[in-house]
Amino acid sequence: MFNLNSDLYLNSKDMEIVYSLWPKIAWYISLRYLFIAGGTYLLFYILFRNQFFQRKIQLVFPKNRRVWMEVIYSMQTTIIFATIFLLVVIVLRPYTNLYKDIDQYGVVYYLFTIPVMFVIHDTYFYWMHRAIHHPKLFRHIHFVHHQSTNPTPLAAYSFHFSESILEALIIPIIAFTLPVHTSALVIFLLGQFIINVYGHLGFELFPPKFQKTWIGKWINTSVAHNQHHQYFQGNYGLYFLFWDRWMGTLRKDYDEAFDEVKNRKEVIHGELQGNK
Repeated sequence: MFNLNSDLYLNSKDMEIVYSLWPKIAWYISLRYLFIAGGTYLLFYILFRNQFFQRKIQLVFPKNRRVWMEVIYSMQTTIIFATIFLLVVIVLRPYTNLYKDIDQYGVVYYLFTIPVMFVIHDTYFYWMHRAIHHPKLFRHIHFVHHQSTNPTPLAAYSFHFSESILEALIIPIIAFTLPVHTSALVIFLLGQFIINVYGHLGFELFPPKFQKTWIGKWINTSVAHNQHHQYFQGNYGLYFLFWDRWMGTLRKDYDEAFDEVKNRKEVIHGELQGNK
């Protein structure tokens, strides 16, 4: 499709390179969204919805019109992500810490940068997320995402265009902060999207009592993020619960909500439709 590690030198034709690669990158990100988020939706919300229903966090399914809106807004987000990604890795590349040769820092460092990017992103996301919950910003930036009070995997990229830009800013933040290989950045972006889909899944896949284990106390779960969508307050983290626990923003009813989902013995299966 395209070679992110090819020798693309900044010159008078750099914007021509952006224009030529932009459709391919946008197409790739759109396909990634449709395959991962769409495939997950197909499995959990259509093909095996009754089989998984006992693990549904909110025991209703969103209406189809809300699901379609999630897709429409997400398509917009893929365009913005593609644009910012190309601007960083091509136009701004000489000013970033992106490097091309893995041997420059070695394989160990290459692998080390991947979890570090998740930590950096989680910190940025937590504080950015709390900021856009301020009443003066919420209705202009974050309201679109919170229209999915009962989110599906398709809501993973469902943002107002201004929030899409804020979300995509993690790309230049990392590129200007950390020496990182372009392919490691791509791996991180793929991983963050997969985790984001799980956060919006609407079903809890972790085992019972996971949230009380030594590692589970610090890992964000689908229940945690679903509570944020349902109640609009608390549980602001993305991958981890470090900042929520440290700043006292983890919802007090989180453990109870997680246990309620995992301890269900029997639920009524059916084609339930809600007004979420």
